[in-house]
Amino acid sequence: MKILATTVGETGADFLIFNLHFGLPATSALMGVLLAGFLFVQVKAKRYIPWLYWMTVVMVSIVGTLITDNLTDNLGVPLEVSTIAFSALLVVAFWLWYSVEQSLSIHSIYTARRELFYWAAILFTFALGTAAGDLMAESVGLGYATSALIFGVVIALITTGFYAFKLNGVLAFWLAYIITRPLGASIGDWLSQDAANGGLGLGTVGTTAVFLAAILGLVGYLTVSHVDAPRLAENAA
Repeated sequence: MKILATTVGETGADFLIFNLHFGLPATSALMGVLLAGFLFVQVKAKRYIPWLYWMTVVMVSIVGTLITDNLTDNLGVPLEVSTIAFSALLVVAFWLWYSVEQSLSIHSIYTARRELFYWAAILFTFALGTAAGDLMAESVGLGYATSALIFGVVIALITTGFYAFKLNGVLAFWLAYIITRPLGASIGDWLSQDAANGGLGLGTVGTTAVFLAAILGLVGYLTVSHVDAPRLAENAA
């Protein structure tokens, strides 16, 4: 679901900017306001609500993409600089979070302050992932499909490290979570961009619609089955 959300963040932003002709500034302002609203409701919620949580993830994904796009397109910041800067900001966010709360585990997030640290880290992972994904696919010239394959292999290696070599669970989670962003962005660009740009030419409308439908289907399943709720409740207790 995280990978699906990251893909929607990439193609959804392009859809609003280019297909609906909102432009980058107006799209950024609109999505920023929507994210603030969803974040407020999410943090105020007394329990885990699948549709609210995942809608907030999608909003953060879109805004994270727009932050990097604004730096690159409007301010002319090179992708190399953006990637380094967001990496540093993410490290600072994790350092502050751990310094204050003594934990980076998602299973210990049951206060508003911890949740705000969590969403700040998530926003930086999305902005970083957009910059890193575009850097590899476009600036380095690997292409979207090759970049997606590389990021997928990295996640597979992290998974192997966790299950086979007892890699710390919190570290494994965040490493994989960070990499899902450039993976999803590369997949989204590969599917939506035309053949001349190294894509399959499905367009932002079709790609966004398919992935949103998949997210809605999975959210519906979680809402009905509650398969993820008992673990969250158990750890929070």
